[in-house]
Amino acid sequence: MQNDASNAQQRHQQNARIAAGHDQLQKVAGYMAKHMIGGLPRNYELVHEALNGHHPALARGLAALGQRPSQHDLDQLGLKHRLLGHCGIAEDRLQADATGLLDKLGEHVSLGILHKQTFARALETILKSIREDEGRGVGDLIAELDFLNGATSDLLHSETELGLKLKSGLQQIEAAKRAVETAKAATEKDRLTGLPNRLSFMKRLEDLYGHDVPPSGHALLLVDIDDFRSINQQFGEEAGNRLLQRLATIFRKTIKKNDVVARIDGDDFAFLFSDVAAEDAHAIAERLHAAVENNLVFATEHGSTHGGLGLSIGFALTHDADEPMQLLFHAEAALNTARANPRAPIAGYPPERGRPAGRHVA
Repeated sequence: MQNDASNAQQRHQQNARIAAGHDQLQKVAGYMAKHMIGGLPRNYELVHEALNGHHPALARGLAALGQRPSQHDLDQLGLKHRLLGHCGIAEDRLQADATGLLDKLGEHVSLGILHKQTFARALETILKSIREDEGRGVGDLIAELDFLNGATSDLLHSETELGLKLKSGLQQIEAAKRAVETAKAATEKDRLTGLPNRLSFMKRLEDLYGHDVPPSGHALLLVDIDDFRSINQQFGEEAGNRLLQRLATIFRKTIKKNDVVARIDGDDFAFLFSDVAAEDAHAIAERLHAAVENNLVFATEHGSTHGGLGLSIGFALTHDADEPMQLLFHAEAALNTARANPRAPIAGYPPERGRPAGRHVA
């Protein structure tokens, strides 16, 4: 009976999430149609983040654009708030600009080479003329030397201009390189908390499995805030954002330097721990849970008391998974188990992996 109730609760939660996701998509599509916003993927991302991403500043910026905003204004807004799609567009543009600059520098160098070749041919012609016609007058020789002097001055001027253009171009290329690196870094960072985002975290998992020998001694932990939507409804989205920022700070201080924490979704965080044995994973999860309980409280509706933040934590180990997505699926399965039982908010994969007998906190 207890298992049936638990399964029914899980199905109810899953159906509720599906319905919520459908409502969000309809809300985004309706807003874009009403304001005549083009159906580009990056525009969907921008409107979704503004309406559903707990980002009041972005929502205000989008509302300020009014009816039928230009694509340029939408892109500038997306860049300002470092949305992934728009940062990717910026990176592509910067790379295109750098390529165009290199083409122009190539043209300048080619022109400089042409000037040198022209000067060399003129010099050869004069020398040949002098050798073949020893009887020419001094006036003719002076005229040829004057011509050679003018050609030399033109060549020096051309060389000076080429040097300046190359120096300026190299400076612009270096600036473009830094801008590309900045844009690339922005695509891998969560703008609200400053933590790595889902894209960055998935790259880390891919790198972990990108060797001939399967990884071992690593643990993936997923942390979810219990009923975060009701917290936003009760205290407001700005308070919810401050809560996420404070939570990110606690997590950063709780883990070791070589371990990784990322915000991979609205109220979901992911951790990757190295040099962790099977018996350590549960102890690490307990430590994270305790750190939040001891360091983060928020005001209740009446303001006179404080409530602790509920967390659910699921973990999985690399030696149970052959690829990154399998490891992630295992951790998500464990997280769903933890969500379904508030009295046991920490669960591992496989389900039979209970609390370890030893306690070795990493």
